[in-house]
Amino acid sequence: MDIPHQRLVYFQVTVAAGSIRRAAARLDIAPSAVSRQISLIEEALAAPLVERTRDGVQPTPVGEMLLDYIQQREKLDQAFGEQLDAYQRLETGEIRLIIGEGFVGDLINTPLRAFREQYPGIKLKVDTGSMQCIIDSVVEDEADIGLMYHERVHPQLRFWHSSPQPLVALMSPEHPLAGGHHALTLEEVAAHPLALWGPGHGVRQLMDDGFNDAGVRPQTVVQTNSMEVLKQAARSHLCITLLPAFAAARELSEGVLVARGVEYSTFREARAHIITRVGRRMPRASLQLLRHLECWITSFRCPDA
Repeated sequence: MDIPHQRLVYFQVTVAAGSIRRAAARLDIAPSAVSRQISLIEEALAAPLVERTRDGVQPTPVGEMLLDYIQQREKLDQAFGEQLDAYQRLETGEIRLIIGEGFVGDLINTPLRAFREQYPGIKLKVDTGSMQCIIDSVVEDEADIGLMYHERVHPQLRFWHSSPQPLVALMSPEHPLAGGHHALTLEEVAAHPLALWGPGHGVRQLMDDGFNDAGVRPQTVVQTNSMEVLKQAARSHLCITLLPAFAAARELSEGVLVARGVEYSTFREARAHIITRVGRRMPRASLQLLRHLECWITSFRCPDA
């Protein structure tokens, strides 16, 4: 039903006033103008809205239905206004994030915790995925914000901020390579059994490119899609794994894993990125979370390798 709001107001005031003349006086317009607006509504509905009595006018059954509709619309308008006001004050809403598994611990404990304390009404939906999954989710608007490791150029991605996070070799303190201080060569790494991500993972792609450039073939003894499996394999003295050090920050601080740098430029220059889709209009809550994430990733430092 496409009836101008002001026209409905004329009808509502007329019924409340009890006559067209008194309604015109309240609205400060001519009685003929009020009568004309009501007639236009009656034409649109193909039904009379008021009937004249000795004391003025009163609504017909259709007029009563229209009054009920107007009141329901006013309630909806009021409820929408309240919801919009709460949304703009960052009291309600939902933000969807898609992140690499290695970010989980530090992300939850630092920026997301601080954001939730400041905006407790905002719901956060956090999923994990591979680099390609993160890219697809952001590009297809299934996620508002992505956090990924190792840059992949994409015309639909906006990189808000990045943090240097070198790829390092992680191993048990008892491993033969654990006691050195120089950066390991890819030949040294490839000479020992390795636990690696499965094909298609961003870190695995980075490793494959490095080993191919060096002309060496790694001894892959464990292949998985789980970061926990990679870390446990390294802890058990079974093999070495390659990860950014932040992904094993707790294990490194506890001394159950040792990190050694790797002498390969692409590994040293790897970075963590905050991404959104190019052209996406970010709600205020998402922009506030982006600011929290930018502050966090600026100070986000991996343990020394």
